[in-house]
Amino acid sequence: MRILHTSDWHLGRSFHRVSMLDAQRRFIDHLVATVRERRVDAVLVAGDVYDRAVPPLAAVELFDDALHRLAGLGVPTVMISGNHDSARRLGVGAGLIERAGVHLRTDPAGCADPVVLTDEHGDIACYGLPYLEPALVRDELAAPKANHTAVLGAAMERVRADLATRPSGTRSVVLAHAFVTGGTASDSERDITVGGVSAVPAELFDGVDYVALGHLHGCQRIADRVRYSGSPLAYSFSETDHRKSMWLVDLGPVVRGPGAEGGAELSAERIDCPVPRPLARIRGPLEELLGDPALDRHEDAYVEATLTDAHRPHEPMARLTKRFPHVLSLVFEPDRAPEDPLASYARRLRGRTDQQIAEDFVAHVRAGRGPDAVERGVLTDALDAVRAAETEHAANAENGAAR
Repeated sequence: MRILHTSDWHLGRSFHRVSMLDAQRRFIDHLVATVRERRVDAVLVAGDVYDRAVPPLAAVELFDDALHRLAGLGVPTVMISGNHDSARRLGVGAGLIERAGVHLRTDPAGCADPVVLTDEHGDIACYGLPYLEPALVRDELAAPKANHTAVLGAAMERVRADLATRPSGTRSVVLAHAFVTGGTASDSERDITVGGVSAVPAELFDGVDYVALGHLHGCQRIADRVRYSGSPLAYSFSETDHRKSMWLVDLGPVVRGPGAEGGAELSAERIDCPVPRPLARIRGPLEELLGDPALDRHEDAYVEATLTDAHRPHEPMARLTKRFPHVLSLVFEPDRAPEDPLASYARRLRGRTDQQIAEDFVAHVRAGRGPDAVERGVLTDALDAVRAAETEHAANAENGAAR
């Protein structure tokens, strides 16, 4: 069976205030053309279909168009909700839409209810695990703890229990929206840290023939059978070096025999996505950026310019725009020694988690004495409580709006 794995469309998202709807529309055209031309048997969309819980109308219309076109090709599509999606809104009408071959999996209670696909080698049980917010799904999944590893592990126990009831030789595919250990993040993914930890071990998916992951925006291979497709478009300058693509996966028959690990035969190919406009990051004093001929190649790109002048130049954005018409981001980072008290506070915080920032603050106000183990646990619990309260508030607001 030939499977096309994609994720993180983020329909309705802008890139530094530039609408991406036209680029997203071209991606949908490319997706549909790929399904048709490469004779795809099933499409997997591993979450974050929309960029926010209440997407703009134009994004909903684009999603509707995509569903109609995929259904028109007669190719089954399996979609899960991600952490950016409203699971309730995305799942509205799922029963009716399923009749057209589009299978929306947005309810954690249905994680062990697979979409069963069939080819000449037998059945493929395709399990869709929507994004699992630990504070909200722990009780429903009977997970031992309210963290990502526990709730995803509980969901996978249900998947394996269902798979064990199916005929011998049934192959398995799992869609999940999570941060799996070994993956490389970018600046455009929303933080899902709980208990000071955001990642889950890849071993949770052991024994599955293919795991189609969403959440991280870079296309990457965690293991041969565990992969992220990444987002089809760049949504931050941290993705400047990304090669945006989808995975075209051929899933063959189950292999058994001496020396064989077992599992279905698998091969995967990257299908490149259209690039609406390249990204570029340039850095240096303003006058150098304006005069360096080596930067000619970036004049048609979306540009993030980092100025290293000791003092802020006069009208830098206006001057840069004359050479780089699509400059979108301007960053000031004067070249100073790290110990200089005027060094950028943002630079000192870059790449640090909320937990690390809080611990650093404690050390700062106590003359270098950081939190001990007990105090560190208090900080972790406080950060988790705030995040859980925000998530619950958003869910309650959404339920109220639905009523």
